[in-house]
Amino acid sequence: MIYLNGQYMPIEEAKIPVLDRGFIFGDGVYEVIPVYSRRAFRLDEHLKRLQHSLDGIRLANPHSDAEWAGILGEVIARNESDDQYLYLHITRGVAKRDHAFPYPPVAPTVFVMSNPLPTPAASLLSSGISAVTAQDNRWLRCDIKAISLLPNVLLRQMAIDAGCAETLLIRDNDFLTEGAASNIFVVKNGALLAPPKDNLMLPGITYDVMLEIATANNIPFEVRRISVAEVFDADELLLTSSTREVLAITRLDGKPVGTASPGPMFQRMHALYQEFKHNVMRAK
Repeated sequence: MIYLNGQYMPIEEAKIPVLDRGFIFGDGVYEVIPVYSRRAFRLDEHLKRLQHSLDGIRLANPHSDAEWAGILGEVIARNESDDQYLYLHITRGVAKRDHAFPYPPVAPTVFVMSNPLPTPAASLLSSGISAVTAQDNRWLRCDIKAISLLPNVLLRQMAIDAGCAETLLIRDNDFLTEGAASNIFVVKNGALLAPPKDNLMLPGITYDVMLEIATANNIPFEVRRISVAEVFDADELLLTSSTREVLAITRLDGKPVGTASPGPMFQRMHALYQEFKHNVMRAK
């Protein structure tokens, strides 16, 4: 069951006009919110990030936070899984094909769907994943969660074509930004290194959780630019996202990372993340 422009319906019944600017131009934003035990995790933070994206494309928010909470709560209730992830999709609406914003403004298209939230397979936790690197050739507003994700799609497909799980993005042959669909942490000499949250990366909510866990458990970390050399010299590489939690990257561009197996920092952070999920994400 999904929500589309004020109505709840089976996804098979959902339709939008072909002149929707999201379809024609990719003119819109999205948000992904994990749900644990039927509670949206950090809803306020996700709605704040959604507002940042809407502000970035100069589109008025169609709902107040209270209205969003009601819509999302209803979508959660109408779907079966206790653990879900919500996908919010807002476009500038339906108008004749013209690059300029429609004037007067038209009603935005608002779409929300839910899918079951999987947990990473035990095999991935024990072996880690492989990744490749590629030049980050995206635009300069990666902090906007825009629906026009073709660059990310092409970059992620590079990993799939190579039999890998993710592509690590390198900007200007110089420094790490993020993954095509994830945030990346470098581990060196017992410390976590995290790229800064700026216009060149999406500010991940799970990224924030990782740094909160590190702070609470006296795990040293730095937030700063991470050079290409540091990526390839890492003791460990960690991948994080709302849907993949924490995974170890054990091979990069066909070469082993550290010992080529999930290391002690991954083991600790994964255990602490599971504890956080039980005590905080599922807290009533």
